[in-house]
Amino acid sequence: MSLPTGFLDELRTRISLSQVVGRKVTWDMRKSNQGKGDMWAPCPFHQEKSASFHVDDRKGFYYCFGCHAKGDAVTFVKETENLGFMEAVELLAREAGMPMPARDPQAAQKADRRSQLVQVMEEAVKYYRLQLQTGAGAAARDYITRRRLSPEAQARFEIGYAPNVRNGLLQALTQKGIAADLLVEAGLCARPDGGGTPYDRFRDRIIFPIRDGRGRAISLGGRAMDPNAQAKYLNGPETELFSKGHNLYNHAPAREAAGKGKPLVVAEGYMDVIALVEAGFTAAVAPLGTAVTEDQLRLMWRIHPEPIIALDGDAAGIRAGLRVVDLALPLLEAGQGLRFALLPGGQDPDDLIKAQGAAAMQRVLDDARPMVQLLWQRETEGRVFDSPERKAALDKTLRAALKRIVDPSIRGHYGEDIKRLRWELFGQNGTQTARKPDFTPRKPGEKFTRFAAPEPPLASTRASALGAGAGGAEQLLESLLLATLVVHPGLIARFESALERLELAHPGHDALRGALLRHGHRPDLTNFREIIATEQRAVLESLFGQSHVQTAPPVRNAEDTDLANMCVAEALAKLHARRGARREIEDAVEDLSGLADEGVTWRLSQATEARNRADRSNLETAADMGEDRTALSRHLQDLIDGQVWVKKKN
Repeated sequence: MSLPTGFLDELRTRISLSQVVGRKVTWDMRKSNQGKGDMWAPCPFHQEKSASFHVDDRKGFYYCFGCHAKGDAVTFVKETENLGFMEAVELLAREAGMPMPARDPQAAQKADRRSQLVQVMEEAVKYYRLQLQTGAGAAARDYITRRRLSPEAQARFEIGYAPNVRNGLLQALTQKGIAADLLVEAGLCARPDGGGTPYDRFRDRIIFPIRDGRGRAISLGGRAMDPNAQAKYLNGPETELFSKGHNLYNHAPAREAAGKGKPLVVAEGYMDVIALVEAGFTAAVAPLGTAVTEDQLRLMWRIHPEPIIALDGDAAGIRAGLRVVDLALPLLEAGQGLRFALLPGGQDPDDLIKAQGAAAMQRVLDDARPMVQLLWQRETEGRVFDSPERKAALDKTLRAALKRIVDPSIRGHYGEDIKRLRWELFGQNGTQTARKPDFTPRKPGEKFTRFAAPEPPLASTRASALGAGAGGAEQLLESLLLATLVVHPGLIARFESALERLELAHPGHDALRGALLRHGHRPDLTNFREIIATEQRAVLESLFGQSHVQTAPPVRNAEDTDLANMCVAEALAKLHARRGARREIEDAVEDLSGLADEGVTWRLSQATEARNRADRSNLETAADMGEDRTALSRHLQDLIDGQVWVKKKN
């Protein structure tokens, strides 16, 4: 709805900003000058003791010199009440006695009808509240007492009782002049299939009024007193006022509490919300008898950027959480996500708070996990990945899930987390450094120490050409490999698998490798080096500052993709072979028990020969294949994929 020109100006003229703000602050009268409309108070938007919040009543603006919050009366109501723009305008307009702009006749008629239905719902809430105090409500009162609902909680949530009679509400409200058709239209009564007098929809049930974001009663929820009832919980039907998938229980109070800094906790049902609120978690909401819908998710995000979904700790709770994950993935935006709190032992929030108190619930919320972890758990829990095929199936499933994320930045960060979790699962750590055997003679009784920390290089070594780059022959190969991929990004996709598995000794190289894998699948790879530089500028400058990188043919010849392809395959083969050989040697040393057997000797010789084959591969294969660079690259890639340095089991 658009507002006519001048409406907001007139509203601001009629409203006293100091009066609006005064409901939320305590003025510092020593600093304020009420006659001039110059008012000061501690800021309501951040915690402080000094009066740094200034209201200029004549100009109609406020400003905080501490947190720099600023705005007018509409902005203040929006921020403090957590309302939308039009809701804030309507609230202030009612206060100022200004009618909201007229809408078209059909819209006005519809609004009048909705107002009638709201009034009918309010009368029903009053009726059911009274019935809870009658003799017919004795059993309901006993149940509420057993659930430890205080009188204050009953009053706050307006809990009532629907007697076990067919026409109790119908007779009570029609006697007040309310038409039966309105009761049916509001969802309070239903007509028999064969026609005739309507009957009460809610009977022998504890009643929970459902209000919208503006605090208007729009429907009811009922908990059956009869344990054999067909439906334990019953919500009102879809009406002009009420849509289950577009509303949340306790919406308005939760929105106000979240606006004051409380975390938004999403529970399963009415009693969970009431228990949370009573325990101090006042920004608590629940869906209304359905699984969380897309509209409800968007509604939650309008209340708080990162709702916490409180899941019952049983299998059904986990399944419900995973449905929310699937729903949320395409909707994620920067600063807009979900966290999941898993409750112990199949309990719900009501159970946990009653058994262990608010502190236990707070611990559960503090341990809430990001959504990516729940996604990872679903795909890996209880499964064994002991073959390449199973690992590939996991990768395929995860890629499909990540493709559903629309925001490219979030998709990239999810990919990073998934890769980290994958490496942890499969025992691969790209930053792991090689260990060095320690053959230092032992003293009598001293425990054998197999490995010692590498000794720092000598100054002469650091100053040499070999040590000028990253500090060793393997790091020279790393530098050349990464620089070549930066210059030829089209090769990243081909060598992605080998690049992921490669152990990199230099931390900067590991960070650069991550950037290459993140951006290597871009459809447009122009200006690739500049894209990488936005994340890893210092590493790139150090990399391309090395003389052996600057003079390397694949780096100098940006157009020669075949040469670069061959050099990348060669560098990967050598690095995998060298590090594979070292791991075999380390494992063999661990197997030594004073004497080496033939198996250990064979492993050492095979590891050494594999490394030598990789080192000779370029010259020997070039001699065998002539100038066929594609065949050469394929041969080198086969060496990597075949892991020729590892002893094959019979």
